[in-house]
Amino acid sequence: MKTTFCMLAIIALFPGLYRAEATTPPGLRMAVSQVTGIGPEKGVMRRDPSDIIRVGNLYYVWYTKGNVFHGFSGTIWYATSSDGRNWTEQGMAVGKGPSGSWHAYGVYTPNIMVAENRYWLFFSAAPTVVRDRVRTSIGLAVADTPDGPWMPVGDGPALLTSDDRGDFDSLRVDDAGPIVLNGTYHLYYKGRQWDRSPSETKLGVAIADSPEGPYVKHEANPLIPAGHEVMVWRQGTGVIAMINKIGPPDYRMSLQYAPDGIRFSRVRSISHVPGAGGFYCPEAFTGSDKARAPTWGLQIGLRKDHLPYLVRTDFRWEPDLPLHPIAHDTTNKEPK
Repeated sequence: MKTTFCMLAIIALFPGLYRAEATTPPGLRMAVSQVTGIGPEKGVMRRDPSDIIRVGNLYYVWYTKGNVFHGFSGTIWYATSSDGRNWTEQGMAVGKGPSGSWHAYGVYTPNIMVAENRYWLFFSAAPTVVRDRVRTSIGLAVADTPDGPWMPVGDGPALLTSDDRGDFDSLRVDDAGPIVLNGTYHLYYKGRQWDRSPSETKLGVAIADSPEGPYVKHEANPLIPAGHEVMVWRQGTGVIAMINKIGPPDYRMSLQYAPDGIRFSRVRSISHVPGAGGFYCPEAFTGSDKARAPTWGLQIGLRKDHLPYLVRTDFRWEPDLPLHPIAHDTTNKEPK
């Protein structure tokens, strides 16, 4: 999930049908509200929404669905909407693999890319119950329409963990964030080293000349030694990555900008982040050098006595964020 620039401060999730706004200097407003069709439902988990695309008159989103809190044993489902608020669940897009395969236990955290007039669906995958020494991978499926049918790309995963246990991604690769940049395909992902904890995940990228790959890990990896959820977007001619609480103090709770998609620098401190957010970015795959901040998306919602579900987030941004490095900024403190 799944994919914020400008002075971002995001309020915590609110239960029920309550809608709230928060303002932090110099002027971001964000609202969290309930949606229909993919909201809270007894015994059903929906989480980790992809970025959102629009095809014709419909918005499309993919997400993990299951019947337990975590997503590791889930499958990939999708929903459509004409207004981004009222959704219709359409069915399963990608299921689990056969027994003994690299995706036998579950497929989860999907994300979408549009390229060459086709639809490319990335997803994380686990071969067995996810424990501390179970390696994950990133799979890829392709379809001619956003409704499928989805066909696997290649005979195995699109991205594997490193064989060197000293590498940052020797245990886990997951949470794909695809971006088209300068005619190449950048697959941002979260990596975790062998025998390291979830609090030590880092951001990497693998790049391909065509959407089907092969995706080659960049020699500069890890690009950012922080972050637990991959949330990246095109901004102008470069890329913004939003980093949550996971990581060293100088990186956590920040926006990082890379004009080349590789060399990231801190450009803003933030006080909140969405829970595994996916956003509607209409210029994400157009090649435009004027890509702008998203104005809405979906994220995980939490409510007592319910499994995770999806809620909507709406943003109003302060314009003209200067995309240049700053010293460690403590203007916006972390929430307690």
